[in-house]
Amino acid sequence: MMESTQVVKALAALAQSTRLGVYRLLVAAGPEGMAAGQIAEKLNASAATMSFHFKTLSHAGLIESRQDGRFVYYSANFEVMNGMVAYLTENCCGGDPAACKVPDKIC
Repeated sequence: MMESTQVVKALAALAQSTRLGVYRLLVAAGPEGMAAGQIAEKLNASAATMSFHFKTLSHAGLIESRQDGRFVYYSANFEVMNGMVAYLTENCCGGDPAACKVPDKIC
């Protein structure tokens, strides 16, 4: 289970429209992720701006990166995402997630 400080850090990182957009793209892309340039293009943002946002999301543990040749690929950290959802819904409906229709695991 995640600690509240980790959840606060993750939520703070997502509390900005560009970073939220990046994260949603990466969740949709799945484990393979996307190249940094593709993400910047889809969000109509400069490489310098994206670098700042990638760093913030990475520092919060929400995304991971890997180098492939001259490209950097980013992907969502689904373990952290699932931990955050579990933390937020831990006591949902008196501890009965079925009553709230909260899935046990998102991905």
